[in-house]
Amino acid sequence: MLDDAGNLRDIGEPDIDGAFLASGGVARVREALERGDLPVIDVEGLRVGAPIARPGKIVCIGLNYSDHAAESGLEAPAEPVVFMKAPNTMIGPYDEVLVPRGSVKTDWEVELAVIIGQKARYLDGKEEALGVIAGYAVANDVSEREFQLERGGQWDKGKSCETFNPLGPWLVTADEVGDPQNLPLRLWVNGERRQDGDTKNMIFDVAEIVRYLSQFMVLEPGDVINTGTPAGVAMGMPGQPYLRAGDVIELEIEGLGRQRQTVGQA
Repeated sequence: MLDDAGNLRDIGEPDIDGAFLASGGVARVREALERGDLPVIDVEGLRVGAPIARPGKIVCIGLNYSDHAAESGLEAPAEPVVFMKAPNTMIGPYDEVLVPRGSVKTDWEVELAVIIGQKARYLDGKEEALGVIAGYAVANDVSEREFQLERGGQWDKGKSCETFNPLGPWLVTADEVGDPQNLPLRLWVNGERRQDGDTKNMIFDVAEIVRYLSQFMVLEPGDVINTGTPAGVAMGMPGQPYLRAGDVIELEIEGLGRQRQTVGQA
């Protein structure tokens, strides 16, 4: 974890996962930090993994910004558009993103990710929904548009290719974030800004997304929800400059950190 002085500290837990969150792990770490029990660590030269281990599911919301719906040539939805990503798509924030074999339309999407901290089913309102959120992180909802939109069936096969969900670098707790609807989010490809949005422009806000999903599925501790992307994806740009091996993607959400991935070929 990162303390207020900017030092990285060892939290003394094997993983931050659903069991950690459900058993009060966040509170344990806070108490240990206050006692001075967490040693400073040096991670230089080490791989940084995703800040949540082995999510049970990754649930995604499509077309959740009106400008992205417009660039996709679609109307803003009346209800959240829900699809799933395979949990094993999750990688660290600085890991290599792979263009799948046969792909010519691999795309980027900066998104606010919500990490669930308590089991949730049939939530009654937005306040209750916000209460089950452990924290937030930066996600890159990498997508293969031909697989997603031109090959028939559901979106999942254009969303579940290996390495298609970089997450992190941090899980920032809900109390530290405050209002999740006031977070600028940006993405660059090869140093050129492609996306520049704000979570205040979501069609369905974070609380409504969590409440809504709980009516259709049980949300478990450690589950991840990707909440949609603003305009600026390759699919909606002139010339559709999809990702190729050697490209560099950088993305950030204010207060949640910054990612950087180099694109490779599967």
